[in-house]
Parts: sequence; C-alpha cells; structure tokens
Amino acid sequence: MAFKHAIDLALGRRIGGAGVPETAIEAGTTLATTGMRRLREEAASGALPLLGIPGETGDLEEIRAAAARIREGASDVVFLGTGGSSLGAQTLAQLKDYAVPGVGRLAEGPRIHFMDNLDPVTFARLLEALPLETTRFVAISKSGGTGETLMQTMAVLAALDAAGLDAGERFTGISEPRPAGGANALRDLLEPTGAPILAHHTGIGGRYSVLTNVGLLPAAVMGLDIAAIRAGAADALAPVLDEAGGADSPIGQGAAFAIAFALEAKPISVVMAYADRLERFTRWWVQLWAESLGKDGKGSQPVAAIGPVDQHSQLQLYLGGPNDKVFTVITTGTAGLGPRIDAGLAERGGQPGFAGKTIGDLVAAQGRATADTLAANHRPVRTIHVDPLDERTMGRLLMHFMLETILTGYALGVDPFDQPAVEEGKVLAKRYLAEG
Repeated sequence: MAFKHAIDLALGRRIGGAGVPETAIEAGTTLATTGMRRLREEAASGALPLLGIPGETGDLEEIRAAAARIREGASDVVFLGTGGSSLGAQTLAQLKDYAVPGVGRLAEGPRIHFMDNLDPVTFARLLEALPLETTRFVAISKSGGTGETLMQTMAVLAALDAAGLDAGERFTGISEPRPAGGANALRDLLEPTGAPILAHHTGIGGRYSVLTNVGLLPAAVMGLDIAAIRAGAADALAPVLDEAGGADSPIGQGAAFAIAFALEAKPISVVMAYADRLERFTRWWVQLWAESLGKDGKGSQPVAAIGPVDQHSQLQLYLGGPNDKVFTVITTGTAGLGPRIDAGLAERGGQPGFAGKTIGDLVAAQGRATADTLAANHRPVRTIHVDPLDERTMGRLLMHFMLETILTGYALGVDPFDQPAVEEGKVLAKRYLAEG
C-alpha cells in the first residue's frame, strides 16, 4: 500500500514561491507534537475510545453475522441515518462502486440505498418503488433521538404494517444502550417488533464512528473486508503512538500543515480528490472538519471538490480569486487505467498527445498539474497519493483525517468532539413541528 503525504509544494521546495512561511509550519509542528503527546496519554488511559478501535477485533464477528442476516434474501437494503450515521458508510460503499456518481450499482449483492437526507418526495418515491417483502432496513442513531431518522423509521414501520409484513424480520437498529431512567426513542420504536439492535459505542460520536459498527455493518453488507479497514486505521495511528517518529510521519506533517494554516487564519480549506470513489469521502470530511472545529469564532470553511470536473467549476476562483484558501489534492493510482485512445482518433481530434494514452493517464496528469499550478500561484497546497484505493487504504485515509482534525482542535483550544450549536437547531425544529 502506497500512502504518500507531502507538504513540499506548500514550502516552495519544488516550485518557486512558498505558500506558507516556514515559521508557521514550525509552530504547527510544535503544537502537533504536543497534541500527539496528549493523544498517547489518552490512548494509554482509555480516555479517548476512538484510539482503541483500530486494534479491536472482538466485535467483528457480531458485525459480520448481522450483515449476513441482513443480506439473506434481500433485494434491497436501506440505511436510515443522517450526518455521521451515514456519511462514513457511504464513503466505504464507494469502494464497491455503490453510489458512485453517474455509475450506480456495479457490485454483486442487494441494491443499497442511503436515505441520509429527509426529503418528502424522495422518501415517498423510494417507499413506493421498493419491494417491501425483500427489502431490509437499518436505522442508525447514536442517541436514538435523531428526528430525521425517527420519522423515516416510523414511515417504514407504517408501510410494513400496511403491507402485512413483519417489521422485526426486516429491521435492524444501531443505537446506544438505553440509559438508566432515560429515553431512547429508536429503541422504543424497534424493540416491540423484535428487531435486533446493535449497541452504538457510547464513547464515539457520529462523525468519528465510521470504524465502529456504524460504518462497518454497511461495509460488511456490501462484502468489504472490515478487518482491513481497521488495519488501515491502525497504520495511520501507529506513528502517533510512536514518540520517536511521530513528528516526521504523515499524520505529524498533516497536522502541522492544518494547524499552520489555522494559525495563519486562512478561512477556507479545500480538499480536492481525483477519483469518483472519493466523492463521499470529501463530504464526510466536510462534516468532520466543520462540526469539530467551528466553535468560539474559530475554524475554517471546508470545501469538497472532485477532479477533474471541479477544475472547470472552481479552479478559476482558486487561482484568480482571493488568496484565502489552503488546499489538499488527493490522487490515486489512475495511470494506465481506463480506455486507451486510438492514435488515429487522437490525430483526427487535434490531440496527438492523447495517442496511446489512457483516460487514467490524463486524470493522473491533471491531478499533478492542479497541485503544481496552485503552488506556482502561491496557493498553499499539500498532496496525498494513495495506491491502491482499497479497504486498508481507505481505513488509513479516514483515521488520518480524524487524527488531523483532533490535533487541530487541540491546537486551537476547542473541543473537537461536541457540537453545541447544532443541538440548538434540533430542539427548535422539533418545537416548530409540534406547534405547526
């Protein structure tokens, strides 16, 4: 597995014109090193459960067994959940070409649907189109009180009841254990049906939950190697736990880069990935970054971009607009992949340089060109190259960006694990619904 992380362009070491003073990177490195020391202490004490997940194997058989039960006889599987309860699983799903934009389902197995946004028209049409008898539903909510997920679950339960179908055979839930003397609405809905409910990890919030059953159950339903996903996460975590080499590791450099630009007050951070199979990853990262760091007047606006298409919709602004952004360009091993261009057609189309090249060759060249052009125009950019894009690599990418986000939160002095502003809106929406 190749995982190459480089900030040399941001420092002007390959193309003239550094995008960031070395002093800022030095300050970021110091803060990242301090943060990694804190993470080592939290790993040793168990204070941050996320750090123990990559090495955990005891729950994998339960996840695989639940996935096998869900797949049995299923034509369709619908995952109900929003935000962190869905985006991580969607990220993993794209490894199997599920939900790849413009492609649809190429992999074998049941059709997969992620109903992460509560749109009345979309949801009603799905319920009408689904063969309910052979459809399985998985409802995911850490607290059990997520309004969107509860309403979707209620609608499905009513549809199953109207069709005379056993909901307990068709539903699975993931939610925290019911607190002593407390409420869990999702469990209240599903327990009377006899549907199995897996325990959501109580110490890991939604946007960090992709390595738990929240992300791994959907992955297992789709036939992905969930042990490899965790192994990749362990690859990313290992340098953090290694005091000797952590600062020089990809996560050390990545955190230093992210922290440096937080200190430089760049208000916009762009992640541009050159692969359709990373489209959901960029959206997962947007939530992770925004919800973790946007507090106390701090943080930066995350922007998700996909290459090459967003070269045509965003790159003009990035190069010719205000220099207020920091960039991460992610490339994959596309060279040599895809249809190979006939020399005669290349000549006829006025592009002789295309002759004998593949579509993947052009994508690889575009990714490199975008990063170099940004750097040449004094736009701070770092590069990440992964090859192959498989379960282990994706596990490493996910853990890398979670750790980078946590370390940036520590450096900024904000809690990267809560979301107080979001909760206010949830309470108000439920009040308006009741009053209306």
